[in-house]
Amino acid sequence: MTTTLSGLTTIRAFRAEQMFREQYYRYQNDHTSAYFMCISASRCLSITMDWLCAAYLACIELFLMAFYKDLPSGSAGLAISMSLGLMGMTQWGVRQSAEMENQMTSVERIVEYSKLESEGQIESEIPPPDEWPENGSIELRHVYLSYDNSPKPTLHDLNCVINGAEKVGIVGRTGAGKSSILSALFRMQEIEGNIIIDGIDHKTIGLHDLRRHMSIIPQDPIAFIGSLRKNLDPFDEHSEDRLWEVLEEVQLKEAVMEMSGQLEYQLSEGGGNLSVGQRQLICLARAILRRNRILVLDEATANVDHKTDALIQRTIRENFADCTVLTIAHRLNTIIDSDRVLVLDSGRIMEFGVPYELLQNNSGILYKLVKQTGVQMADQLIRLAKESYDRTKHIIDLQ
Repeated sequence: MTTTLSGLTTIRAFRAEQMFREQYYRYQNDHTSAYFMCISASRCLSITMDWLCAAYLACIELFLMAFYKDLPSGSAGLAISMSLGLMGMTQWGVRQSAEMENQMTSVERIVEYSKLESEGQIESEIPPPDEWPENGSIELRHVYLSYDNSPKPTLHDLNCVINGAEKVGIVGRTGAGKSSILSALFRMQEIEGNIIIDGIDHKTIGLHDLRRHMSIIPQDPIAFIGSLRKNLDPFDEHSEDRLWEVLEEVQLKEAVMEMSGQLEYQLSEGGGNLSVGQRQLICLARAILRRNRILVLDEATANVDHKTDALIQRTIRENFADCTVLTIAHRLNTIIDSDRVLVLDSGRIMEFGVPYELLQNNSGILYKLVKQTGVQMADQLIRLAKESYDRTKHIIDLQ
């Protein structure tokens, strides 16, 4: 029902009403059949208990009739009246015991959750300095990552150094391990090996401190129920003027000013009353407010149009020029002008270098990925890589 109501426009646009109606009837029939069996089992238990109580009452009456000479009439009447009340008491007792058994399932689940292994070191005894990370350099030393029930590691012996303020694009085919690098960086999964951030092993840092000092703009933009102000600044660390400045930087100021309540505009669950592009820009504004030295883009522009994509890329270049930026590429044009590109294949680093230099290798993976985009797009990407390479080389020569 929720899916249908939230997608009514799409359903009507594609004339899929009959398909969803039939799907609803199918789900309703499945529910009704299960619910009918539940009611039938309950009634069967009730009838069985009634017959058992009736048989018990009949046995008592036969006993009284057989030994009527040895029993006074008052005792016989008391026995019959008490046995008649037994029928209702038995029904109630059996139902309560069954209800308790059902409710104890929730207690069982809570006990199971309480025994789950914790995520890791939540807080560190010695927190990192307030200015950490100062440079934003990241070094991977023999990093292995395996998911639960996985027969082999997803990441295999990763070794590389990402300099501070460097813009690095991460590319590779589906399943190459791009998102797994982010899981390792944010300690979503425990790893073998070491990730050194500005000279400190990230395993020695509490999870709250580690994640608070790094920003991420995810592929699926995240918005929470509550006011727009709370979504931008959940801990009330910035003034209202600063919030408006950031909204203007991401070109959301006019849209917010037209909303009822402006910064106090209430977002629905998942930000459903905003477009995907607006939610993505809110995530970008949130990252700008944090001003962390390390920014991770997990295919942040995969679900937005090219105009919003260009806006996000331009805003990132302007506001995070002195920050380390890791970008998982969905469109190669978003990372082709990066300082360096990290090419993954089957969880291994196959290439790591300047994009234009990697494109000179006709047998390289990056070159093949670029060629798969088509002749026109490939030529455009190579030209952009060449321009970025010449621009960087010119700056180095001037220095």
